Parts: sequence; structure tokens; C-alpha cells
Amino acid sequence: MKTLKFAVLPGDGIGPEVMEVTLNLLSIVGERYGFALDYTEGDVGGIGIDNHGQALPDSTLELCRNADAILFGSVGGPKWESLPPKEQPERAALLPIRKAFSLYANIRPGLLYAELNDASPLKAERIPEGIDIVCIRELTGGIYFGQPKETTTLPSGEKRAIDTMVYTTGEIERIAQVAIDTALTRGKRVCSVDKANVLETSVLWREVVTAYFKKHAPEIELSHMYVDNAAMQLARDPNQFDVLFTENMFGDILSDEMGVICGSLGMLASASLGAEKNTLDLPFGLYEPSGGTAPDIAGQGIANPCAQILSAALMLRYSFGENEAADAIEAAVRKAVTSGTRTGDIAFGLPSVGTKAMGEAVLQQLQA
Repeated sequence: MKTLKFAVLPGDGIGPEVMEVTLNLLSIVGERYGFALDYTEGDVGGIGIDNHGQALPDSTLELCRNADAILFGSVGGPKWESLPPKEQPERAALLPIRKAFSLYANIRPGLLYAELNDASPLKAERIPEGIDIVCIRELTGGIYFGQPKETTTLPSGEKRAIDTMVYTTGEIERIAQVAIDTALTRGKRVCSVDKANVLETSVLWREVVTAYFKKHAPEIELSHMYVDNAAMQLARDPNQFDVLFTENMFGDILSDEMGVICGSLGMLASASLGAEKNTLDLPFGLYEPSGGTAPDIAGQGIANPCAQILSAALMLRYSFGENEAADAIEAAVRKAVTSGTRTGDIAFGLPSVGTKAMGEAVLQQLQA
């Protein structure tokens, strides 16, 4: 029997609750599709600070290095907001993990089932069949990682902060290939988003992307759009896009906007893929829900586990090649939700269920 070895980092807030449900589901899926689970849990984020004095403990990093993938929960919360910015869970855990494993490609599906149209702030007539798009975001370059990055005091006494946006041809080409690979499994349309009318990095981005697609994927329909217009078009008519493809900061903003128009972050998964292969010669990746720790409902057993479950499905697909199992999980989530079993964030007047009951409903559909 094939064994899937991965690190489990539940994190803070609702992370442990939705992770427990997801792991229970994965064990049943493994029995059905012929693979065993070999996972070890580690502390990350706020719980890492509490137990080890740092958001990304050395022991957790080593655990990840010995795995083929990382199933991640969520980090942060009010308890740690008084720490210096560089020591807070989000910044001190996620960014170092991305850097340590060269997790350069973020894939975030924007999926809204037609039956959940009421969840979206968009008018139903604009999205009669729901939303089905995906955002490909470069994750380890740009202004978040560029140097110099510093705050200094000028002779006048004023403070000056500097962030540097920088990209190389190679960084752009490798994320362009991810956009191509994604588009080939969908509608063969890619919209590359930049700000080439203002930024030098965007001028290079557009030049490199245009040349790369022309050489390596001429069959794909490539378009370009400035980021401000893309933000407006995403709110006006999201389904005009198929694959949105952009750099780090723009992708951060647009993918969050995409999360809003899709209704509930409790339904949105993501995958962050690395430059290195795992022991199965597949991409090493980190898989996490798009939402946060939701400290206002943590510990109440009412959080929506679907985003964590769907993130696990992405892990099965990308890092373990278990496409049939991944498809089955995604179909089961859809059937469970559209048949009326919903947590409070997507109930809209229907009776709502808790975290474990939602997981059980997905499992029932999987076994049906």
C-alpha cells in the first residue's frame, strides 16, 4: 500500500478543529483508494510562540523537511497582536516557510456553487451559474521579499520606510509555466495582470510573459490587464476570467477579492507549490485554507471545515498524484453543501450544522 508522508501544522484558532475533521476524512479516503497516511503534527504560529518561543520552531521546520507535503491550518490571533510586526505569527511563520521551501507558486481556486449564489455580494443575475476561476500568484518574489527592506531615520528626524519590488526573468518564466499548466486543464485562457504603465517590474513581466507564452503555449489565449482594471472587472463580471495570473502583491489583493465574491472563505482552498520535487518526484507543496483563524468562533465547533478538506484534496492531487481520490473529495463536498448540509457561514436561513457534522456529511456523500 502506498504511504503518504506529510507534515500537519494545525496552527491557531479554528485550525485544530477543522484539521481534525479533515484528517479523519483522509483516513477513510485512504482506505477506499488504497493508500496509508503517515503524518506528524507540529506547532506553528501563535502556538509555536507559546510552546517554543518562535512562530516557526526549528523542530517544525525539520518535520517539514522530512515530509513530502505540508497540510497547514491557520495562524495568528489577538493574543499575539502586541508583538513586534516581524514576530507576529503570520509574518514570522508563513513567509519563512515559503522561503525555506521555495514555495513560489500559489494556486487558489475561486469556486462558488450556483446553489450558494446568495453567499456572494454580487447580484445573482451576474453569476447565474456560480463562479469558477483560478488565481495563479507568484509567491516568493516581488515587494514582499525584495531588498533593501528597511525603516531608517533621516537627518531631519523623519522616518523613511523602503520596500523593494524586484523580479528576474527566471522567476517570471517559472510561474508563467504554472499558469500554462493550469490553463491547459481548463479553458485555455490566461489573463496576466500587471501595472506596466507605471512599474518597471511590470514592463519586464509583460515582455517575458508574452514571449514565453508565444514560444511554449501558442494555443493558449493570453491577454493582459492593469491591476486596477482587473480589480474592477473581477467585481463586475468574474467569469470573464478563467485563469488570472499575476505577481505577488497584486495576487495577494486580487485573490482576497476573489474570496469575497465567492461568498465564504470557509469554502476556499489553496496550494503553494515549490521549486523542488518530493520523494515521489512530484511538487513539494503547502496546502491551506484561504481564510484565517476566526478567533471569534474558535473552540465553538461551528467553523466550516470545507476549505481545509478541499486543501487536502489539492494535496492529494499535486503532491501525491492521487487524482481520483482528490476528485472524489471535491465532488463529495459539493454534494454535501448543495444538498442542504451547511455550516452557519453558508446556511442562509437553512438549519446550520457544526464542524464535525459538516465533515460527516461530506464523508456520507463520499461513501454513497
